[in-house]
Amino acid sequence: MILGLLAFMTAAGAALAQGRLPIGPAAGDMALSPFYRVADLLPEAPGVLLREEPMPDQPEIDAAGESRRILYTSTDVRWQSGRIPVSGALHLPAGEVPAAGWPVVAWAHGTLGIADVCAPSWTGLRPRDARYINRWLKAGFAVVVTDYQGLGGPGPHPYLNWQAEGRSVLDSVRAAIAARPRQISNRVLLAGQSQGSGAAVGAARLAREYAPELNVLGAVATGLVSTFPAGPVSQPVRNSSNMFLAFAAGGLRDDGPRIDDIVSNKGHQLLEAARSGCTGDVMRLARRLRVADLGEALSISPERLAELRLPLTDMPMGNIGVPLFVGTGLADATITPVRQHAAVAALCAAGNNVTWSRYEGHGHDGALHGSFDDSLAFARAVLAKKKISSNCGEIAPPGAPGKRREDLPFNDD
Repeated sequence: MILGLLAFMTAAGAALAQGRLPIGPAAGDMALSPFYRVADLLPEAPGVLLREEPMPDQPEIDAAGESRRILYTSTDVRWQSGRIPVSGALHLPAGEVPAAGWPVVAWAHGTLGIADVCAPSWTGLRPRDARYINRWLKAGFAVVVTDYQGLGGPGPHPYLNWQAEGRSVLDSVRAAIAARPRQISNRVLLAGQSQGSGAAVGAARLAREYAPELNVLGAVATGLVSTFPAGPVSQPVRNSSNMFLAFAAGGLRDDGPRIDDIVSNKGHQLLEAARSGCTGDVMRLARRLRVADLGEALSISPERLAELRLPLTDMPMGNIGVPLFVGTGLADATITPVRQHAAVAALCAAGNNVTWSRYEGHGHDGALHGSFDDSLAFARAVLAKKKISSNCGEIAPPGAPGKRREDLPFNDD
């Protein structure tokens, strides 16, 4: 598959002053609007709201009473450069605010690209994601959507790096609650799809240490991308084509060669496209170049690549401390059901409270909306402090991806 062959110019605060954060066109940095630029030193604390402004209307989001673009502080864990600005969006439901305030869903989006222009706060949400967020708004949840580190803000977007993305998610919640303390309550649900599933599970894992003041009640993950090398079910390292995006944006060791030095001629063209365009742009170019797999984009052997890559999706075993809901499409050909089963088995073996729901005929994209009713029921149960019954004792290895149904919404893969 070629789905993922994707992998501010202005210096921002003390982070850039230290000179450790890569910036410029090779980092996917682009000149968006002045909103995304920070010339002053940043506050020391993470999760501080720097500014906000109205968002353009999006037709799929008709349940929002207010939608705001936000810029807030977070922590660069990938390059250890200190405090950084991260952009995102905040959506509040229409209607009267409940006495306790709206609970908040922190939404972690899936693969969009690595260039600043791909930031959903700038370019808008894909219709699938916008309608998903609208369903949470209709259910009475505020929704905060991080762009993630480097996607809109300075430096590379460390794609699939759950430690970086998880901090971006948690700091977006801090900023949202601080911005609307009488409207948003400290009752937090983390949710993410594909790339965002690792961010959501990662945020849940990090919350107790990184953001202990947040009342994280649970996490929802669909198209689960997380990996657990110490888990009970072994899976080979994922070398699908979308790892190219990760290697282009901080997924290689700093003491090794640059991505520019290990790509093929076709890979160089894809790399340039990834630094200036988004998923669709790179997919179309890959089809024109007839690049079908990762190996055709690189000039090094798989063995050498294994030496250079960082374990971006690998998580340690351990109890996360909040209930988890995992939704898997049994027709998912991107993160296959057997890979998601391996992650669920590891989470269960580590003593986590996991509900794993599987959806016949749903592909990677389709499982997002296909699982929504169950995700909402899970969210309402944790809000009501009801006991969540894990089904870890019932999980079993699935087979190969089944046939994808064409009558389901957004079930393109």
